Amino acid sequence: MTRVSVNRTLNRLYWLLSIALLLLLASKFAEDIPDLPPFVVSAANKVYDFMRDMSLLIATGGVAYLSNIFQKRSKFVESLEEEWRNIVRTKSVLLSTCEKPYLATDDYLAAFYKISETIDTMRIVYKNSGETGSLVGLYPYTPLHDMRRALQTLDPRITPEATMEQKNLVRDAILQSFFALRETFLEELDLEEPQSPLLISGARRLKVPGAAVAARIMQDHQRRRLEREPAARPDVDVFLTTIRTLEEENAALAAKTPVER
Repeated sequence: MTRVSVNRTLNRLYWLLSIALLLLLASKFAEDIPDLPPFVVSAANKVYDFMRDMSLLIATGGVAYLSNIFQKRSKFVESLEEEWRNIVRTKSVLLSTCEKPYLATDDYLAAFYKISETIDTMRIVYKNSGETGSLVGLYPYTPLHDMRRALQTLDPRITPEATMEQKNLVRDAILQSFFALRETFLEELDLEEPQSPLLISGARRLKVPGAAVAARIMQDHQRRRLEREPAARPDVDVFLTTIRTLEEENAALAAKTPVER
């Protein structure tokens, strides 16, 4: 279920809920409205009593309906994410095919069947645009076909000796198609910007080695407790202590500047 379908369904539900609440409110205060015919007041009271008696059932049905909607949305998003992963893997296969100095028929066929598979698996996520009972419609993401057509120009059975210039052109066409596809395909996932992005090149870790005092105290407490217990394998304990000490010494040596060394 796409985002548009979910929003459309929720809007209908909100309108229905608003109308029901207004009807319930009008039924509740129908007796206070002057010059209202008695049969209207009687009908309003019956409606109010009915809505009050059925409120629990109506609320339960509404919750179940909403759960069904969001469950469908969740499954759709999962399918969409898996399809995108498949597209990315396919793009990598196609690009690696373009980088081969000598393209064998088996390599080409593996890449061709991979892009064909990706094109067909799209149909478990989306139907064709404009598809009807009598019309096939249009494939929803044509750049995948552009990637397929570009790859087909490297078929060794047709072009036995494709030049590197031709392979580079095919690679650029695949990348252009992929970037165009990514720009629209991921819109359905409702992606947000990260709260703590790292936007600079050449970043490095700013934290320094060490731990809080509480962690150090707990570490010492656990070590003293372990030392009081008899060792099941003293040789293993000695071995682990030796390699840990050696690792710490090497790390401390690597952290020193050339002058300190």
